[in-house]
Amino acid sequence: MDLGVVLGVFALVLVAELPDKTMVAVLVLGSRSRPVAVWAGAVAAFAVHAAVAVAAGQALELLPHRWVEGVTAALFAAGAVYLLVVPEREERRRGEEEARRARSGLRTAAGAFLVILVSELGDLTQLLTANLAARLHAPLSVFLGAFAALAAAAALGAFGGRWLVRYVPLGAVRKGGGVVLAGFALYSVLQLAGV
Repeated sequence: MDLGVVLGVFALVLVAELPDKTMVAVLVLGSRSRPVAVWAGAVAAFAVHAAVAVAAGQALELLPHRWVEGVTAALFAAGAVYLLVVPEREERRRGEEEARRARSGLRTAAGAFLVILVSELGDLTQLLTANLAARLHAPLSVFLGAFAALAAAAALGAFGGRWLVRYVPLGAVRKGGGVVLAGFALYSVLQLAGV
C-alpha cells in the first residue's frame, strides 16, 4: 500500500464528490432520517462503487499504454467540463429527487444504499477512480483512497450537511474540482505527447 497514492486519491475524489448530486441526496436523507443509518447505507453502496471502479481501471491497464493515457486524458477533461458547466441548481434538484424516492417505504439504510448505488453508476467519481486505478497501478491504494473519500463525503452530508451548505459554497468547490481535473487532463495530454 502506498500512503501517498491513498492521500492523493482521497483528496481528488473528495473534491469531486462534495458538489455531486449524491451528496445532496445524502444531505436530504440525513436531515429527514437517522443520519447513522443513511451514512451506513451510503458507505455500503460506495464500497461497491469503488470496487467496480478499481476493477474497471485494472481492465484499462490491459490496453496499450498510449491508449490508457488517451482515455485518461479524455475522461479527466470530461470530468472537468462536467464540474465547470453543469449548473449547481440542476445537481441539487436531482439529488433532492433521489432522496425523496428513497423514502418510499424502504428502510432508511436500504433506501440510502439503493439511491447511492443507482445514482453513482458511471458517475464522475467512479470514472475518476477507474482512471486513477489505471494510471497509478496501485489498485488497493486507489480503492482505499477513493472509498475513504466517498465515506467522508457521505459523513459530511449525513451528519453535517446543513452546516456545510451554509458555510461552504458548493459551487466554488465544484469549480475548484473542475480546475483540478482540467489540470490532470492537461498533464495527461502532455504525457501522451511525450513532453
